[in-house]
Amino acid sequence: MNALPKFRLDRTRLATPQVLERLREAIMALDLAPGTVLARQELAEQFGVSQTPVREALMRLNEEGLVDVFPQHATLVSRIDIGAARQAHFLRRAIELELVRELALQPPAGLVQALERQIALQQALAEAQQYGEFVAADRRFHQLLYEAGGMAALVDLVGRVSGHVDRLRRLHLPTAGKTASILRDHRAIVAGIAAGGPQAAQEALRAHLSGTLSAVEEIRRLHPDYVVDEGAV
Repeated sequence: MNALPKFRLDRTRLATPQVLERLREAIMALDLAPGTVLARQELAEQFGVSQTPVREALMRLNEEGLVDVFPQHATLVSRIDIGAARQAHFLRRAIELELVRELALQPPAGLVQALERQIALQQALAEAQQYGEFVAADRRFHQLLYEAGGMAALVDLVGRVSGHVDRLRRLHLPTAGKTASILRDHRAIVAGIAAGGPQAAQEALRAHLSGTLSAVEEIRRLHPDYVVDEGAV
């Protein structure tokens, strides 16, 4: 686990949520790649905690599908399951299509400007090839939509089931033209909302969310050890 350096906990906060957050971030960024062995004792030493918060964090990650726990044997970072990614994509698409429709019908004051600022930040991060920060900025763009639509509580719900599809996107991001495509889609979504055009906003969002799954076979070819399709026959 050389990709996970020692982490100084905030002693004013509970340990388990911090260990959970750090491990989840490392898995989503692929710093902890699929198949990585997560040894509780080693993690406890790296975080400077007992094994209890580590065990609790790993149980939560198991529930989210990000790790596979083999009792009395080992805990591994899970491979990226295409079937689970498709289901998460279906859920997110259903929610966000309705969300952008409502926002386009009645755009909240200041939303378009906030989204445009976020796109400008993403542009700068893309040019610097700072992919980790770009992903965070991309996540914030969508979070702004949820907040503007009064659906902020759904961000965590979608996030908890999106580990597989988000890791696919992280693998896909360095592909030539991918960041430009994301920025183009974001601008089209904002244009639809700004113009009061729900259909245009929905079409842009649908195209945006379908990009990575349409490239699954290429991702699988480039990263055969990372990807699995549990639903394949």
